[in-house]
Amino acid sequence: MPPKQKSKSWAELKQAGNECFKTGQYGEATNLYSQAIKALEKNSKRKPEDLAILYSNRAASYLKDGNCGECVKDCNMSLELSQFNVKSLLRRAAAYEALERYRQAYVDYKTALQIDCNIAAAHDGTNRMTKALTETDGPSWREKLPPIPTVPLSVKEKLAQMSAGNATQPSPTPQQNGTTQTKKPAPSDKEIKKAQALKEEGNALVKKGEHKKAIEKYSQSLKHNPTEVTTYTNRALCYLSVKQYRDAIRDCDEALVIDSNNVKALYRRAQAHKELKDVRACVDDLNSLLKVEPKNTAALKLLQEVQKKK
Repeated sequence: MPPKQKSKSWAELKQAGNECFKTGQYGEATNLYSQAIKALEKNSKRKPEDLAILYSNRAASYLKDGNCGECVKDCNMSLELSQFNVKSLLRRAAAYEALERYRQAYVDYKTALQIDCNIAAAHDGTNRMTKALTETDGPSWREKLPPIPTVPLSVKEKLAQMSAGNATQPSPTPQQNGTTQTKKPAPSDKEIKKAQALKEEGNALVKKGEHKKAIEKYSQSLKHNPTEVTTYTNRALCYLSVKQYRDAIRDCDEALVIDSNNVKALYRRAQAHKELKDVRACVDDLNSLLKVEPKNTAALKLLQEVQKKK
């Protein structure tokens, strides 16, 4: 008889789930996170924080697949295990928003801002919910809100220390209200100049139709300045031209972390999703774009085109 294969540990399953998530295989990621949760729950030495991260990771996969109800359930579990987990709050807020449960979404966005007032996605979400609630409930909308929990200072300090340890969680696209806020170190003036020069070389190559060479220049530019949003969207355009659609999506994801309403990033990611036959993700991106620019003709045309294929 062949030797029995050793079953994978919860940490190996989690890592495999993270890899699937990164490549857009959300269904498989959900399956792997579920296996990891089962394995960890059997472990007598388990830490609540580890289990909380797994539930939060699975919630991110559900959110990407449009399964908002399951996303909310997993975020609830995660927050029971690790109160005030920022990623879980933001993922639940995004799911609530998609379900048009704007009051609950508002509360989660505001709670996340108490923990870290620099989360752009939470500011954007709060603004959207304020507008939606004013339209539905009128000027007294705040009176109808559920209570917003107060985050104790001790919790804020503890979470600030822990945040470095949670870098292994998968990063949903900021279109899903940016649950990652990776802070890249600010480049020096010298690096910014070098990056700009390389980007311009890339732009010149694009005009000549030399997209592969342009990708190399943009990649070099981003090593010097990884915070320049247009370099990501320019490289995404090149990846689309050479049919590297998953790479285009990754660049658009990066651009949207920096600027959650970037129209070019949303449009190019929609184009990549269309080529990968992911109609739902394509439509989601186009709808997000049209909230920013309701009369964007290219987006309206592409939306009409993909909806015919449904």
